[in-house]
Amino acid sequence: MLVFDLALKSLRNRAFSTSLTVGSIALSFALLIGVENVRVGMRESFSNTISQTDLIVGTKGGTIQLLLYSVFGMGAPTENVSWEAYRQWAEHPAVEWTIPYSLGDSHRGFRVVGTNEDFYRHYRYRGGQEIALAEGRANTDLYDVTLGADVAAELNYALGDEVSVTHGIGEVGFVTHDHMPFTVVGILDKTFTPVDRALYVTLEGMEAIHWEDGAPPASDDEHVHDDEAEAAPADDGHAHDDEAEAAPADDGHAHDDEAEAAPADDGHVHDDEAEAAPADDGHVHAEDISIEDVEISQVTSFFVGTTDRRDVLQLQRDINDFEDEPMMAVLPGVALNEMWQGLGYAETGLRLVAIFVVLVGLLGMLVSLYTSLNERRREMAILRAVGAGPSRILGLLVLESVCLAAAGALAGLALVYGLLAAGQSIVEAQVGLFIPIRPPGPVELLLLGAVVTAGFLMGFVPAFKAYRTALHDGLAVRV
Repeated sequence: MLVFDLALKSLRNRAFSTSLTVGSIALSFALLIGVENVRVGMRESFSNTISQTDLIVGTKGGTIQLLLYSVFGMGAPTENVSWEAYRQWAEHPAVEWTIPYSLGDSHRGFRVVGTNEDFYRHYRYRGGQEIALAEGRANTDLYDVTLGADVAAELNYALGDEVSVTHGIGEVGFVTHDHMPFTVVGILDKTFTPVDRALYVTLEGMEAIHWEDGAPPASDDEHVHDDEAEAAPADDGHAHDDEAEAAPADDGHAHDDEAEAAPADDGHVHDDEAEAAPADDGHVHAEDISIEDVEISQVTSFFVGTTDRRDVLQLQRDINDFEDEPMMAVLPGVALNEMWQGLGYAETGLRLVAIFVVLVGLLGMLVSLYTSLNERRREMAILRAVGAGPSRILGLLVLESVCLAAAGALAGLALVYGLLAAGQSIVEAQVGLFIPIRPPGPVELLLLGAVVTAGFLMGFVPAFKAYRTALHDGLAVRV
């Protein structure tokens, strides 16, 4: 106890150098613990984003790319899956449920996801938790939109607000669909996943906003073909270029020469009816189209839940071998492991850098203790003169080294948790990564013990020098 008191008083007597040493160790240890916390937080955050989904299906490409843009909202898809192909696999006997995703649009930097009611029924995260609504209801009508918790909070949206979607992903898009705004009908509960940073609309709404001038693309039988330019009226009753003065076709579709005619009997608004639209600006607005008017043509990807988990691998092979369309199915867990393996080198590199930084901090402590011995020669000699043996002097210096290392490590640990508490929401808002704050675990305690042990061992270097110093060396006056 006497030695411990002497060590503390000696450190307080050299308060400035002690503070610098403790500070350098604290910063280096905070870096080591911070890297470890971010690494574990990233893995946990990514793993908790999706649960109880057997397959993710999209167009052929990279497995990690499909995982990133479908689940984590990172990157952009290259091609889409036709609606016919999606329906074929959704009705497969081995498939219990599917969640279609249509991507490619955004709103003020947040992604817009086109999906259907199956998203709310079947999507699970963090061990099977369901998507829940904090306010309002799920989007079911053509121009309904449900907001993720972060979108509503950051953009200060409330129920009833109107939202315009931009074509493209990012802060700046290509075309903003101002003529077809969506109305906020619901806000989701916080999930601490990328779900919070997206807007959810119906598949029909996503399809409708991409109709040119607010009208659907013409089907194949409505196109004017070059070889029909001089032919007699087609049997399908459509009026072509050489029928400019003819009566409207029997199918009720209004063509180029019928621009001022009434809308077609089939209820669809076609390209050639642009002048018949109610709006003066040439656009067909939301109130002019119903959800029944829209036919979905494609989706970006879809999630699959199987009736029997034993069928997953066979279903994956069948989808990958699908001849009608190039498609790919990936297992979320396998794709995640593949991604972590690719990032393993970066993780190891960061960890090594942090370890070397800690060693530099400990070496700084060693240098500080060693160089201070010359100033403390008289102190050591007086201790020897009053009865402290060489072993007591050795123990004193080793204990000082242990105190410095332990104080620095504890200060670094406190610094990490303080930064996590202050920056957790900022990191989530900027990069969508939620890093949980939990009490120090086995890894943190192991690293803390390793730093204190290293300090203990390094303390023997100056202690051994002081141990060998003769009594008269400290009492003699040097000229």
